[in-house]
Amino acid sequence: MGSEAMAPSDPVRQRRARIDAWARAARRAGYAALAISSAAVATGAATTFTPVLSAVATGALVAGSILLAPAIVIGYAVKAAERDDRERGI
Repeated sequence: MGSEAMAPSDPVRQRRARIDAWARAARRAGYAALAISSAAVATGAATTFTPVLSAVATGALVAGSILLAPAIVIGYAVKAAERDDRERGI
């Protein structure tokens, strides 16, 4: 979904593009948080789990889950709406 495919005067498609941009950013942040969580767990497994490492792993896992769940669903919804518009010739 790029802005180049969006009709500049269509407010629905403009809003959809903004929502899609938010969802992409949230997915990137969510996956980054999960990577941080995985790195913290791997570091703790290789050395010793400290309370700080446990807090980082847990906090990053929670943050990643909170960001990813709605971002993935919203991303699919935007793609489905765009596909429906294309099928209808809009």
